Amino acid sequence: MSTTELLKQASDLFPDEVVTSAHVRHFDLPFGAGRFALITLDNGLDHTKPTTFGPASLANLNAAIDQVEKEAADGDIVGVGITGKPFIFAVGADLKGVELLKEHEHALAIGKGGHEVFKRLAKLAVPTFAYYNGAAMGGGVEVGLHCTYRTVSKAIPAFSLPEVFLGLVPGWGGCTLLPNLIGADKAVSVIIENSLNQNKQLKGQQVFDLGIADALFEGADFLEQSLLWTAQVLKGDVKVERPVIDRGEAWDQAVAKGRFIADGKVHGAAPAAYRALDIIAAAKNEDLQQGFDAEDQALADLIMGGELRAGIYAFNLVQKRGKRPAGAPDKNLARPVTKVGVVGAGLMASQLALLFLRRLEVPVVLTDIDQERVDKGVGYVHAEIDKLLGKGRINQDKANRLKALVTGVLDKAEGFADADFVIEAVFEEIGVKQQVFAEVEAVAPAHAILATNTSSLSVTEMASKLKHPERVVGFHFFNPVAILPLLEIVRGEKTDDASLATAFAVAKKLKKTAVLVKDAPAFVVNRILTRFMGEIQNVIDEGTPVEVAEKAVEPLGLPMSPLVLLELVGPAIGLHVSETLHGAFPDRFKVSPNLKAVVEAGKRGFYVYDSGKPELDPEVAALLKQGDAVLTEEQVRDRVLDAVAQEIGLMLDEGVVAEAQDIDLCLITGAGWPFHLGGITPYLDREGVSERVNGKKFLAPGVASVPA
Repeated sequence: MSTTELLKQASDLFPDEVVTSAHVRHFDLPFGAGRFALITLDNGLDHTKPTTFGPASLANLNAAIDQVEKEAADGDIVGVGITGKPFIFAVGADLKGVELLKEHEHALAIGKGGHEVFKRLAKLAVPTFAYYNGAAMGGGVEVGLHCTYRTVSKAIPAFSLPEVFLGLVPGWGGCTLLPNLIGADKAVSVIIENSLNQNKQLKGQQVFDLGIADALFEGADFLEQSLLWTAQVLKGDVKVERPVIDRGEAWDQAVAKGRFIADGKVHGAAPAAYRALDIIAAAKNEDLQQGFDAEDQALADLIMGGELRAGIYAFNLVQKRGKRPAGAPDKNLARPVTKVGVVGAGLMASQLALLFLRRLEVPVVLTDIDQERVDKGVGYVHAEIDKLLGKGRINQDKANRLKALVTGVLDKAEGFADADFVIEAVFEEIGVKQQVFAEVEAVAPAHAILATNTSSLSVTEMASKLKHPERVVGFHFFNPVAILPLLEIVRGEKTDDASLATAFAVAKKLKKTAVLVKDAPAFVVNRILTRFMGEIQNVIDEGTPVEVAEKAVEPLGLPMSPLVLLELVGPAIGLHVSETLHGAFPDRFKVSPNLKAVVEAGKRGFYVYDSGKPELDPEVAALLKQGDAVLTEEQVRDRVLDAVAQEIGLMLDEGVVAEAQDIDLCLITGAGWPFHLGGITPYLDREGVSERVNGKKFLAPGVASVPA
């Protein structure tokens, strides 16, 4: 089948593609270098809708190459360039089209179609130049790799091959061409390490330093400078020197390093990184066509696998659902927030004060029970602002302004009389929180929102003794506040729409991913994690060795093992949440006597790190009282996943969140649950756990899986 036929067939499957055109224009290069053809990729929309390659877009580029190929063969032009619209070069394949594919042969056609078009750039009778003028990702990077030369703008904010992050491989030349251009070690960093490191992006300078681009120019006159450089290259005045690639042991070591990185991040639970590494390993022999064929095959296999669909599903959750929270009231009901009060001045309260200060840039006032604590809280915020200043993230004027906006007082009446939003972050005990809210209600304006950062207590009960319980809302952040995006917004039984709308408006200004949650014990993340951790703890208590219980869940590819996570959370907090949930659901949530013993002994966790690796603390080992029921890793894993599937099923039945999608959004953004698994529910569906436990899948066919 010809390229044109391949792309026509693919276009029929994807009628809603946002089509990118490929405009060809001609001009004379400076210094008398000759007539030049420039192809500009443009989808006709502004920079908020980046240019992508779907089948019709590839067909347009193919037609443009038809034109310049003839001109080059006829001697009418001396070179061909390719660039993008303002701020965007191209950001790769259109994933909306990938989601629609149901057949392996159609998936194979997408890979072949991209290769057949891009390869033609390398075969033209004249040199080709890619001018990376703006954001370039995936296929956008790869189209440039097929050119003879590349320039890059210093102003580029994002340049990457993010495919492995989503569950794919760079399948239009990336795995084959990049290691042959810059060496296997650097290519593994870009394709594997950056992707698995939360899709880390490169800036223009880094692209040049890696050797991906041959020249680097300022953003303001980037194209003009690139064309001057092009003229000098074509006239022979500038010689592009590239280092000799080490195809010996260094290449094999780079691939081994990539496997080590992949094992550390996904523990073999996701195939994409390993497929990419196989292609990079084979690219050592410089047989480009063999590499391209392997990319086509890997692309098709992965597109038809559940992991990519789960990756796209997770991506869409964060990018779309996370920005339009399900169940949020009309945003026009939100009231303005011009001053924020924070009750408490401990570490969590101080982190909250800093976040509100930086994002809202309004006065923030902290209160606590004595002046020393208040001063310490304000001092923490000042010190963090100084760090931002030291790193050049803010200037002196902004630092002075922010410091002037944060104050601390002992008297709540003085601090909160004109506050619009007051959040408490005091000791996690219902009586203490009720007392705090009673004190705040007595002095704050009638319209002020009273927010609680509780992680597990009832918001309704907290508000039950107030005159106006309708303005109390749960506002549960995750630690560290500056890093984890999730904000569980909890509606109490009496919370009104205006208070809730204000909470969502504030969350948006704080740049948090807000999810509406029913007022149920421990809300979403802590309830699921406590059930998950509780089952691990149960099997340890019953007799399974700690290392077997920990290793059992490695195939989930979690960012850290359960007991390392417990250490991060703090065993005392873990115990407190398990006690809260035991009170609510005693049949499913036990309080581990071993965890209790660890907390009472004042231990910060189960491990010591004397050798640099976590090893069971001998003092903790001496505390553990275990039964004699020893399970295998597989038995532990089944038991843990069954428990989690049961809990999620019950939470959905209770209406804790609107849909399973919100559970996944919470776990991805609040607990670092692996992106490549799509959260938890697609994984439970794929592994058959959902049906085994609940008799049905959580998600409809095609939502995070290949359409039926």
